[in-house]
Amino acid sequence: MSQPVMPDLPKSAAPAARVDARRVPAPASGKRGGKYPGQEAIETKGWWRAHRWLLLRRLSQVVTLGLFLAGPWFGLWLLKGNLSASLVLDTVPLADPFVLLQSLAAGHWPYREALIGGGIVLAFYMLLGGRLFCSWVCPMNMVTDLAAWLRPRLGIKGNKAPAASTRYWLLLFILLAAAVTGSLAWEWVNPVSMLHRSLIFGFGLAWGIVIGVFLYDLFIAHHGWCGHLCPQGAFYGALGRVGLLRIKADRRADCDDCMDCFAVCPEMQVIRPALKAAGQEHAVILDGDCTTCGRCIDVCAKNVFRLSSRFDRTVYPLPHRVAAKGSSARSPRSIPEQS
Repeated sequence: MSQPVMPDLPKSAAPAARVDARRVPAPASGKRGGKYPGQEAIETKGWWRAHRWLLLRRLSQVVTLGLFLAGPWFGLWLLKGNLSASLVLDTVPLADPFVLLQSLAAGHWPYREALIGGGIVLAFYMLLGGRLFCSWVCPMNMVTDLAAWLRPRLGIKGNKAPAASTRYWLLLFILLAAAVTGSLAWEWVNPVSMLHRSLIFGFGLAWGIVIGVFLYDLFIAHHGWCGHLCPQGAFYGALGRVGLLRIKADRRADCDDCMDCFAVCPEMQVIRPALKAAGQEHAVILDGDCTTCGRCIDVCAKNVFRLSSRFDRTVYPLPHRVAAKGSSARSPRSIPEQS
């Protein structure tokens, strides 16, 4: 009996993709077809819709910083402290659970207010998604986004990023360092904490560290800090594995493989499983490393992506080139939640 003939497929649709769901293309380093990533979306949807989520994130980051600055600068103490520990209206404590974890590793039991504040923040990010901190709050995100925006415009093509798992090893090392030294050793050099404190209280050594991260992302590694090295991102990524808010590629059948979403995503490995059904059938991005930044929604001229929840597990048809192998091209249907 004759064997079925498999149609010629692009590499992105190869059957092996279902085995290695994290295999992704190399990061974009320049123009595609004479256009920068997102330019086609601007022409198709208009400038606002092609930048909506980016602008909302910048607004969130600026407002957060402004609430901290309102006290020292204008005497309006709505929020006292910094991202490590703060007090809202002199009443509600907030604390970074990552700092609390270091404190516990160092053998120091936090004050009751710090535990309450850490619990509030922990519950918020576990409910909505841990890496919302990275894209909607963290001031370093603006620095690394600037580097990513400049790379194609300066024609920088090199990419020597370490493995994405490096940040988890750094996270473990930081906790071990806290246990050995009995101190929050990492907070002396943490670019996130140093940049935020410096913006509030004045710059010092932080200038050098922030510039170093910027130059690293610009010349050496595409999204190197946020996507491969930041241990704080690793911590919040672990929390994000149970978060409710998710990006969904529910119109993936319209994907034309322009690769703009991969080019702008700081965690591009999270896109493929949902967009190409690599290792899963539904179109929801479940990877905890997704920052829910919304840039894939912005730059997609075909409106493939939208914001949804982790429970929206409807199966949608694949792009025609992938569906040609007869994998998942069928009418939408709901499937049970997977872990």
